[in-house]
Amino acid sequence: MTSRKAAAARTSAVVLVVSGAACLSASAVFVKLADIDAGTAAFLRCAVALVPLVPMLLHETRRRGPLPRHLWGYATVAGLFLGADYVMWTISVLDVGAAIATVLINVQVIVFPVLVRAFSGTRIPRRFLYASPLMLLGIALAAGVLQPGQQASHPVRGAVLGVAAGAAYAVYLCLSRLSGRHSPEHLTSPVCVSTAAAAGTAALIGTLTTGLPLDVPARAWGWITALALLGQVAAWLLINRASPRLAPGTSAALLLLQPVLAIGFGVLALGEKPSMTQLCGCALVLVTVRIANRAPGRAGRA
Repeated sequence: MTSRKAAAARTSAVVLVVSGAACLSASAVFVKLADIDAGTAAFLRCAVALVPLVPMLLHETRRRGPLPRHLWGYATVAGLFLGADYVMWTISVLDVGAAIATVLINVQVIVFPVLVRAFSGTRIPRRFLYASPLMLLGIALAAGVLQPGQQASHPVRGAVLGVAAGAAYAVYLCLSRLSGRHSPEHLTSPVCVSTAAAAGTAALIGTLTTGLPLDVPARAWGWITALALLGQVAAWLLINRASPRLAPGTSAALLLLQPVLAIGFGVLALGEKPSMTQLCGCALVLVTVRIANRAPGRAGRA
């Protein structure tokens, strides 16, 4: 019974992370449909998300007590890195294109487990290390890196910022995981604090780089609200609930499904037509994620 309960708990956590990745995947569609400045989108997705998150934080505080003081620091630093991630990745998209930027940010699949290993000593399974290059290759194919016509306006800056965005993303995931393991009864509080910090960071960096025009047309607010509720609130509540219950490599690999799912949303919502190479990349990602997270036979039965 114990092994069955553990398997059921792991399956539930996997479903939550995949659901969170699906919410993040829809973000690109919402940004395109909103058709607003990239810096504004990064700021508003966090600022609007605070509207439901603040009451949720107050409700959680009344029921479970305040978030421990040291975890406020974890959540704040995590949010600073998340806000930096949003802006750096947006600039990387403009510099090297969405395809290359999508590949670069997914260095989190390596950095996240390494950070968790350094801070908590969690071992990285060998099968995950072996599968990681294939995962990144699959993401590269799915993103359309091999498609003709890829032009980069600032290739060096775009590459550096893309990798830096992936590292910042991994730091956010690592700190959120540590917070969840220290205080699993607090879910909304760290997400709310980190979202507030991310909004401030995105506003500051956006003002200094891409600009922060807030004269958003009325027709865009519906998509911005969907971006905030799904791409920020729902996504991180789901992922942060499940991540502490999974091995870091498992969470990192499952989040690679995000660009694969984004292609599906693009087909359904925007009428985009992926190439055969992109579809093969999606299939490679799905297969390698499955292999990387397959439990060894004896250990799994035990």
